Amino acid sequence: MSKRADVRRSSDPDAGLWQLRVDLAAAFRLAANMGWHESVGNHFSLAVSADGTKFLLNPRWKHFSLLRASDLLLLDSEDGATMQRRDAPDPSAWCIHGRIHATLPAARCVLHVHPPYATALAALADPALKPIDQCTARFFNRIAIDRGFGGIADDRSEGERLIRALGLKRHMLMGNHGVLVTAKTVAEAFEDLYFLERAARTLVLAYSTGQELNVMSDALAESTARGWDDYQGMAFAHFTDLKRLLDRTDPTYAS
Repeated sequence: MSKRADVRRSSDPDAGLWQLRVDLAAAFRLAANMGWHESVGNHFSLAVSADGTKFLLNPRWKHFSLLRASDLLLLDSEDGATMQRRDAPDPSAWCIHGRIHATLPAARCVLHVHPPYATALAALADPALKPIDQCTARFFNRIAIDRGFGGIADDRSEGERLIRALGLKRHMLMGNHGVLVTAKTVAEAFEDLYFLERAARTLVLAYSTGQELNVMSDALAESTARGWDDYQGMAFAHFTDLKRLLDRTDPTYAS
């Protein structure tokens, strides 16, 4: 993060909130660097209240690579007047993120994008993320698949349908749409999105050979998925290093 931003904000009573803003802004910049953005659409959000109802969200139609910590909207999922304001968020963002933060307090960070390989997988008649290596096995029995796509999500009922489709899972492959990842922190959500897109890339490339897939047995896939539990700290180390790389090239994300 920007040293200047750190110094300016370090004594503020809401320094914790500022750090959440900085982390979420970093996630947008990193997603753009990795080619996961789509025009000025797609959305990331982060709960800032204990009950999860108050959350940060990117403003309507601003490119991921330009987003700064100070640009992020602070919204209340229980505020029915949100969409009538001049700075209202994108309707689809309010539909998806607003309902999730109103309903699922454990989903602190919600990342929804249409990255190339995961979206290609979501477009297949069989979009299952088959366990063919350790990255794909990471999500074995741990990702929901939504097969009920009905067009652009822009109303409350669609947001509630997506929550039902997610069920007890933390992540969802959205058929004919993209992906949605939730976690307790930005670092953990970003790490899961990173590996989900890598897993989809591996599977799509394997499909492209035209050869038969070497799919793991359920027992091996489950054992491999559980093995990832020992590497949970990787998310924070990876995200910290990625922010250091941002600081070298364009620290304005933290302003």
